[in-house]
Order: sequence, then C-alpha cells, then structure tokens
Amino acid sequence: MEERTTQDEMNAIMQKYDKESNTRIWSGVPKKLYTAFLALFSLYCMYMTLFSTVLPEIRLSRFLALIIIAGYLTFPMNKSRVRPNHVPVYDIVLMLLGAGAFMYFALNAMDIINLATRIKPHHVWIGVVGILVLMELCRRSVGLPILVICSLLIAFAFYNQMSFNPNLYQALKNIIFKLFYSTNGVIGTPTNVCYTYIVLFIIFGAFLERTNIANFFIAFANRIAGWSSGGPAKVAVISSALCGMVSGSSVGNTVTTGSITIPMMKRTGYRPEFAGAVEATASTGGQIMPPIMGAAAFLMAEYIGIPYAQVAMKAILPAFLYFLGIFIAVHLEAKKLNLKGIPVSELPKWSYLAKNCYLILPLILLITLVATGARTMAWSAAFSIFAAILIGFINLYFSQREERRDESASAVLVDCLKRTLFLSIDALSAGSKGAITVAVACGMAGIIAGCITVTGLASILINLIVNLAGSITIIGLFLTMLCCIVLGMGVPTTANYCIMASTCAPILIQLGFSPVSAHFFVFYFGIVADITPPVALAAFAGAAIAKASPMRTGFNATKLAIAAFIIPYIFAYSPIMLLEGVGNPIQLIQVIITSVLGLFAIAAALNGHLFRHIPAILRIALIAAGLMMMVPGTFTDLAGLLVIGAIFILMNILSRRSPRQA
Repeated sequence: MEERTTQDEMNAIMQKYDKESNTRIWSGVPKKLYTAFLALFSLYCMYMTLFSTVLPEIRLSRFLALIIIAGYLTFPMNKSRVRPNHVPVYDIVLMLLGAGAFMYFALNAMDIINLATRIKPHHVWIGVVGILVLMELCRRSVGLPILVICSLLIAFAFYNQMSFNPNLYQALKNIIFKLFYSTNGVIGTPTNVCYTYIVLFIIFGAFLERTNIANFFIAFANRIAGWSSGGPAKVAVISSALCGMVSGSSVGNTVTTGSITIPMMKRTGYRPEFAGAVEATASTGGQIMPPIMGAAAFLMAEYIGIPYAQVAMKAILPAFLYFLGIFIAVHLEAKKLNLKGIPVSELPKWSYLAKNCYLILPLILLITLVATGARTMAWSAAFSIFAAILIGFINLYFSQREERRDESASAVLVDCLKRTLFLSIDALSAGSKGAITVAVACGMAGIIAGCITVTGLASILINLIVNLAGSITIIGLFLTMLCCIVLGMGVPTTANYCIMASTCAPILIQLGFSPVSAHFFVFYFGIVADITPPVALAAFAGAAIAKASPMRTGFNATKLAIAAFIIPYIFAYSPIMLLEGVGNPIQLIQVIITSVLGLFAIAAALNGHLFRHIPAILRIALIAAGLMMMVPGTFTDLAGLLVIGAIFILMNILSRRSPRQA
C-alpha cells in the first residue's frame, strides 16, 4: 500500500517541532471574528507601512500592542489544554495588560521621550509589564531557546548596572528605559524592519501559497530532475529551494514539501534517515535562497547599510553552491545504491507547466520591481500582493470553468469573485498569524541587542575571541562559527540573524573581514543550527515524516550540508564570491569552478562512493584536495585539481576491473 503522510500527521509534526502551529481552536462565529480581526490587522499594517509618517516610538508601540492581542488570541499557555472557542481569564488579563503597556507608550510617546532617563516609577512598572507579557508570548509562539538567551542577558545587564551603582531600582529604571522606551530595545531595528518590510512579505507569501505555487514548483522540479537516477531526492532539493524562497520557516518548508518528497524518496530506495535529511537540508537552505532569504535579507540590508537588491544579488552564488553540494551528494548516493528515477510517463507534462507558468508572475513582478528600484520595498510588496490576488482569481476561474461547463460564464465569474474575496481574507489572516511569531522574535532580538549595548558585552566577546585568535584569523572564524551554531539552535530565522548581527558579526569585522562577509558568515552558521544536532528542529521534523531516528537524520543532514560549513570560509577570505571587488570576471569564474570541484570531492569522500567504494586513504586525500580547491590561490587550486583528477581516473579504472560495489 502506498505510504502517505496525512494532513493529521503533518499537523502533529508541525505542532511538535514548530511553535507557530501550537494554536487555539476556533470555530463558528468566534472563528469568523478572529479571522476578521487578523485580516484587518494585515490591512492596518499595509496602510501604516505605505502611508504613515508618525514617530517610530508611536507606530512600533501600536504595532506590538496589536501583536500581543493577536498573539494571545492565537497561542495558548499550554497546547495540551486547549478548549475550542475559549480564552482563559488569565490570558485575557495578560493580553490587556501587555497591549495596554505598549499602547500607553504610544499615546504618551512625546512626554516620555522628553523625560528621557528621568522616567517616573509608574513608567518603569508599565515597561516591566510590557516586557514580561511579551516574553511570555515569546515562550508560547517562538520557544524557549531565545527566551533563555534573553533572560540571561537581562540578568547580566542587572549585574552590570549594579556593579556601578548597587541600587536595584536605579538599575531597573535604566534597563527599562533602554529596553522599553528607546529605539535601542524592543522597538529597535529588528521590530522596525519587521513592521516596515517583513510583515508585507509574509502577507505576500500567504497569497502566493493560495495560488498553488508550491504545487507548481514541485511539478516543475519533477519534470526537470524526476527522471534521473534517484530523481525524487533531486526533486526535493529543487522544490525546497523554490518553495523556501517564500516560506520563511525551515520546519514549515520541511513538512510542506517533505510530505510529498520524503515518501517518494523512500519508495525509490533511499534510507529513511537519508530521505528526511535531504528534505531538511534543502528546506533549511530555503532560508538563504534569494530573493527573500527567510526575511533576513531586509534586516541584513539595514544592518550593513546597502540596498536590499544588492543583498539578494550577493546571496545568489553561495546559495547556488549550497544546493549544488546537496544535489551532488544525493546523486552520488543514488549511484551508490543503483537507484532509478521516476518513469517519464508518470512525470508532469510540459504542457501542464506551460499552461500554469503564469502562477509565478507575482514573484517575477516582485523581483523586477525590487531589482530595478522602480518602487520602494513596501510598494513593491503591495503591488505584488495585488498581482497575487489577480493571479489567484484567474487560476480559480479557469479551473472552475473546466469543472462547471454546464453553468453560465457569468455565474462562474460571480462565484469565483466571491471565493477570491474569501481567499483574500484568509490570506490576510494567515499573513497576520505568520507575522506574530516573527514580530515577537524581532522584539526579543531587540531586547538582546539592547542588553548587549547596555553591558558592552559585544566588546567583551570581541576582545575575548580576538585575543584567542591572535593573528591566526581562521581560529577567530572557527570560534565565531561555534558561537553562531550554539546561539542559533531552536531560534527562528529572523531573530537568529538579529542575534548574530549584534553579537558575532562585530567580532569578524574587528578581525579585519569586510562587513558584508562578516554578516553573511554569521547568517549562514546561524541557519545551519536548524540541521545541526542536538537541537536540529528541521531535521527532527524530516525524521518524523520519514519515520526515522531523529539524531541519525540530524547527522545525515549535517553531512549533506557540508557546503554550508565550507562556503562561508571561502567568502570570508575571498569576498569575490559575494560579488565584492570583482575586477576581472575570470577571477569569479575561477572561484566558481574550483568551489564546484572542491564540493564534489568532499561530497564523494563523505559518501564513500565514486564509481565504486573509495578506500579510506583516498577519502582522506579527496577531503584534503577538496579543501585545497576551495582555498583561494592558484597553487592550492592546481594541487587540489591534480589529486582529484588522479583519484577520479583511478576509481574509474578500478570500477571497470572489479564488480560494482555498493
């Protein structure tokens, strides 16, 4: 009997590994009211982003007040004690207190700004309530890892303040002013970017999902690679890369595309832990895939101080190499197991793809508007949202005309308009719901950045690693990598990057690396925490679908994502990969070719198969040669090329002389 992942199983996996799925149950009239509130919140965000000119303190405080209301209506205190259409009294109290605290600041912003550090006692306690309520919402919607980091930093901030003046109230007053009432805390850069850009792009992603673009991407990937050896795994890589552009969630992407691709991979002959690892690794890579990059691209543009379009352009080559590394690994595994592809007769027809290619027009419009700078980011997203609504209507109308040929065109048209309206409300609601987690995570990231500023922790960390590294910068890179992986475990993409940008990127800049290289380096290693044991949420979600061992799936995913562990070192030492200082195109071509060959060598060594089983000594030689190819320099490139070429020829000859070994 054909193995399938049911909707109930998918929901259970999402609830276990993705905090965003642990939500209240609404039905009937309460569900309609809840959906209407979230849809109106999306419209409010769009209107304010496009037209509002009020102070950041006012609009961001209002934004977080509404996020708290939406958050407490969405996320229960305990997922195992959820009653339909019920919000406990204590949640209503928390919701009103938290929203009231932020709304009080919004209504009295000018007076509080003029007071500066001379805020009154009631201002202090209002700030305490606002932060605590937001932290509780973080526990419910985002998870404990970022909350633990945040709590430890707040405790360290108290210790730091008390060391100068052992007055608890004065320390509390200083910390609350910095974290709650200034733009260096909870309403800092992360929240501002979330409000200005990210929310609109989350709404855009929600509309795209309702145009069936994910199914189109999977069909396209099947047509391109499904027929080849071990085709389903390659389909998983391509479709996850495409879906990940608009997903923004490693776990969500893993479950969405993995419910289709993982059973296909297992039926083809891949081991369950390998199938789950392929999907998790590719889905995590969606967070580094331009143009949206899990919404971190907007934050990166803000932190580095370059246009968003440039960030997306610089991300193209590293993302290509990341997915190519996975693609090579699954191809070698397929050859090792002698796996076949999907019969051509079962693949989607080119005519189907041609007929439905209009589904990607909103995405093309977005990329065009952003790349050309014809409109601001906000207006580009707004136009793309309207385009997605139009495309959704066209898709619905044509599908309904085929199914209801006996009805008049006008009746079908009216019905499709009504359904498009309800789908739009649903998409607006889903956009708001998706924005809750990101906004809360950004608020926590702002608190983390504020604590680091108050305590000077960034300087302490910088001095510690710089002193340990000395003049050997590779040690500094390695220690920074470990910091990123540890700090990034279990933290959503957006908040993940905010933490890395505040704590780890300054270390590399101090070591002499360019700001662009530093920020991309910490971003990559923060992201791979999702597939790096012991807290590899995306890998664990993939394991649940594949019914495999979570830890074995996590280790397989880490091995498959070897490119993500190597590429950042390459662009740290050779920023040309990020299109920095490209004087001669030949240099860029050389970097691409040598990187591809290096990835191939390392993937073959880790897989242990190249035409036949590779002896241990040759696997070690391949890893060394692959690393040499990826280190900038003509001598290392030539030496690595000679070793890889010699081993390739030798293994080919040996495979012809002896029976094929699996």
